[in-house]
Amino acid sequence: MTGQTDSALELPDTQTRPAQNGLRFTRHDQSFVSQGTRCGAWLYLPEGVVRPPVVVMAHGFGGQRWMRLPAYAERFAQRGLAVFVFDYRGFNDSQGQPRNYVNPTRHIKDWTAAVAHVRTLEMVDTRRIALWGTSFSAGHVMVIAARDPDMSAIVLQVPFTDGATTALNYSLPFQLKCIYHGLRDLLAAFFTGKRHHVLIAGKPDGAFGMMSTPDAFDGMLKVMGVTDASEYEQHNFCPADIAFTLTFYRPVRHAKKITCPALVIGAEKDSLFPPDGPRKAAKKMNNATYISLPMTHFEPYVGEPFDQLVVKMADFLQAHLK
Repeated sequence: MTGQTDSALELPDTQTRPAQNGLRFTRHDQSFVSQGTRCGAWLYLPEGVVRPPVVVMAHGFGGQRWMRLPAYAERFAQRGLAVFVFDYRGFNDSQGQPRNYVNPTRHIKDWTAAVAHVRTLEMVDTRRIALWGTSFSAGHVMVIAARDPDMSAIVLQVPFTDGATTALNYSLPFQLKCIYHGLRDLLAAFFTGKRHHVLIAGKPDGAFGMMSTPDAFDGMLKVMGVTDASEYEQHNFCPADIAFTLTFYRPVRHAKKITCPALVIGAEKDSLFPPDGPRKAAKKMNNATYISLPMTHFEPYVGEPFDQLVVKMADFLQAHLK
């Protein structure tokens, strides 16, 4: 197998990957503790590089680290960067309840714990740390970078920037369904200790999903690297109270406090978030480079958009991690 697989397939711990277009690298199973709960992670290390700089990565709304993130991590490792890719509590092989709980406050605590763990690793240069986020996690990266001035750089791919403007982007019937399911979840959690789940990604004419735009369901299949919808069913759920939490989550309010170099990538045909959100966020930052492509929210993960953007990301990270 080559080092440039762009796949979501599992690799055994510490398997060496030969590279077609860059350095060989190894991937090591890792774990860390967030709020008393063990979280799963992978550490990619380029061969022949002593204490490389490190990029910390996590997925967006309802994603897990094996869903296309290895494609980015492998490319970065081939360029001499270490990469730490982790899952939030309650996702994939990470411990914790509720399962698949999408909650920004909870996720940010996991990000903070992941960065703290990376700073204990002797095999990487802890003075040179970058953060990489996509979609919902890109909003988390904005918050962390604003709070931690020691970050060397951040990359924000099609970032979630403002829950208030995002909510206004959706129809009244959709908002009413969000309220209904959110209330059901809050009441179920309070009275029974169980959660009411909704789909993470649905279809406009199907069961309710938090992402129900025409491209959302097929987009998530692309992110997973599968074509069989049944393979997504076991992952496609989350507690419904995110319908409330999402509206009041506004990472853009932290943008002015971000001082490190930032690469912000917008999708001009984004149907999930207001397409001008990333550009507005970049303008508020002290040192941001903004680029956009005529693509939808899910297109950066595969095909030509991925091939274009991953090179720009790697160039940016190499330049600012020196």
